[in-house]
Amino acid sequence: MSESYQNYVNGSWTDASTGETFETNDPAAPNEAIASYQQSDVEDANAAVEAAAAASEEWAETPAPQRGAVLRETAQNLAARKEELTELLTREEGKTHAEAGGEVQRTIDIFYYYAEKTRDLGGKVKSSSGERTNLYTKNQPVGVAALITPWNYPIAIPAWKIAPALATGNTLVLNPASVAPGVAIAIFEALDDAGLPDGVANIVTGPGSSVGDAMITHEDVDAVSFTGSGEVGHMVYDAATDDGKRVQTELGGKNPTVVSNSADVEEAADIVAAGRFGVTGQACTACSRAIVHTDVYDEFVDAIVERAEAIEVGPGDEYDMGPQVSESELEGTLDYIEIAKEEGATLATGGNRLEGDRYGEGYFVEPTVFTDVENDFRIAQEEVFGPVLSVIEVEDFEDALETANDIQYGLSASIVTDDHTEAERFVDEIEAGVAKINDKTTGLELHVPFGGFKQSSSETWREQGDAGIDFYTIEKTIYDTF
Repeated sequence: MSESYQNYVNGSWTDASTGETFETNDPAAPNEAIASYQQSDVEDANAAVEAAAAASEEWAETPAPQRGAVLRETAQNLAARKEELTELLTREEGKTHAEAGGEVQRTIDIFYYYAEKTRDLGGKVKSSSGERTNLYTKNQPVGVAALITPWNYPIAIPAWKIAPALATGNTLVLNPASVAPGVAIAIFEALDDAGLPDGVANIVTGPGSSVGDAMITHEDVDAVSFTGSGEVGHMVYDAATDDGKRVQTELGGKNPTVVSNSADVEEAADIVAAGRFGVTGQACTACSRAIVHTDVYDEFVDAIVERAEAIEVGPGDEYDMGPQVSESELEGTLDYIEIAKEEGATLATGGNRLEGDRYGEGYFVEPTVFTDVENDFRIAQEEVFGPVLSVIEVEDFEDALETANDIQYGLSASIVTDDHTEAERFVDEIEAGVAKINDKTTGLELHVPFGGFKQSSSETWREQGDAGIDFYTIEKTIYDTF
């Protein structure tokens, strides 16, 4: 029998007011139920927000190092369950065991990081023009935060929203994606075991169209943090800002890796393959476009095709690349493969759903490479959330940079080159929030800002590191004259 989970509201594990539940399934074996969750609605969301609002003042007044102690113990609790959570993430979302384990470890590290940051929270002392005036600033929590997170990093993304919010004295409500909410609930189990006061952090599962909407429009919510699709993100942004709420959104990407004629082609192929086919291509920072200098284009195509064909696909506990998370995601990827063919791109390898033997009814697709792609093709302009790479040929560095920037997104980008001048120009001129040299587009350090340009984010507040603290605090200036 599958596990059954409840909402966590005001320090108690509770059923949804609807009395209804929904199930998650293993994307490698869709007929296998993993767990059941509460099918919550507006009433449940409102109760969670009200609990967070009631707990807000007391948590804000709790000394920051005491808040840090709760986060530190939460990290310890998660670490004690690392293997269990890794297996749950693999079964519910489809990542390989190594990928899932890395994500769980990142979550642990995030809670440890913000636990230590609580020791340094405060303001700044400034010199005053008056002789008897002490002039300084202090940072105060925003209040109640509504957090809405996606399925592709179902424990790390909630963690990098929850930990800074709690560290800075905010209370919160989380609505995780319904595809894989189990590991997010584990965070709240760890917080509860760490002695977090009632109402400070709450989680309500169920559809974002009702639960999420009720959260972001509730009058007691002061800040909204959303990660997900551009279409939904723009609606979230409009709804939150109409009410004067502080808001940050991260909305996806169409990330390029430029391969220079000075690059080591074998190294470039390794970098692009890791950035495109890792986590089954289901990352907002995944490399979607390889923009390759004509002098090394043919050699690169041969190398990247070789890398793609060497990947062993199957259930995540045994193979190099797991399934897509759901049937709809798989169908979306297969649709884009057909669109690319119709547009005139050349299918160099892959392009098929994998069936039979070890694949069963799972949502598996071959690592896919298209060549002869023009940058105005839909396959090169629209986000494909699967293991599909477009290879675009360019004449020189100027052409490569222009092609890389000729897109509505601007999240992550990289260049593979041995030319220092190219590298320096690339990081200066690329229109992306993350720029890398001789590295894959995926992979983020937790102590530096993360966010995009253009349609990849609201371009308001960054996440992670000190930027995460900035989003959840308001600075007040104090004139103290006696």
